[in-house]
Amino acid sequence: MFPKKIFAERLKKLRTDHNVSMQKLAEELELKNKGTIGQFETEKTTPSSETLIRVADYFNVSIDYLVGRSNNPDMHN
Repeated sequence: MFPKKIFAERLKKLRTDHNVSMQKLAEELELKNKGTIGQFETEKTTPSSETLIRVADYFNVSIDYLVGRSNNPDMHN
């Protein structure tokens, strides 16, 4: 498993930098529980692999960046 803290920080930064509310992001990612984004950002839970892919695609960043395996958010490097 990957570090919750890094994912939480990067998700929140991406979301706020793109001016996307938690509610809007949950809808865009087709999450049933609208509070899930808040749970991710407070390290209460981690996303499934499917949700992780959706987050990466939504913000056009690499999964490696989201989980702390890279500091480069670029999907293609």
